[in-house]
Amino acid sequence: MKKIIVPEERENLSNLSEGEEVLLSGRCYTMRDSACKRLLASDSLPFDMKNEMLYFAGPSPVRPGEIIGSCGPTTSNRMEPFFEFFLSKGLSGMIGKGPVSKEASSLLAKYKAVYLVGIGGAAAYLSQFIKAACIIAYPELGTEAIHKLILKDLPLYKK
Repeated sequence: MKKIIVPEERENLSNLSEGEEVLLSGRCYTMRDSACKRLLASDSLPFDMKNEMLYFAGPSPVRPGEIIGSCGPTTSNRMEPFFEFFLSKGLSGMIGKGPVSKEASSLLAKYKAVYLVGIGGAAAYLSQFIKAACIIAYPELGTEAIHKLILKDLPLYKK
């Protein structure tokens, strides 16, 4: 199992083999359907996507004294219409759940980005690997707001 810190060690993402397990640490941003649609309609981005990771997730509301609510991956194939937009901005990779289409895989290869898969149905468990979280855009979207997360050893594998 490889440990990788993003964005600093993003080049190590390209060395992963399919099925290889990784413990991901560092910075990433959450993204869900509503925020994706809003970004495409916007003239500006709330953060520079170059070399960053997107985590297709919509954290549940935070309980008092906690860093974040449950935060597990959402089904990635729903996000495929947005892949080229994200990847064209220099994204290093995406984290989600489930397989992606051949077209999406081709886009990932074209832009030299990686797709990592998280454990579905384990949102409460995965939240323990999030060490900091803050909303950076679209707070009015609630759980679909864009969050900046700091991860420590989030268990994933390369799809």
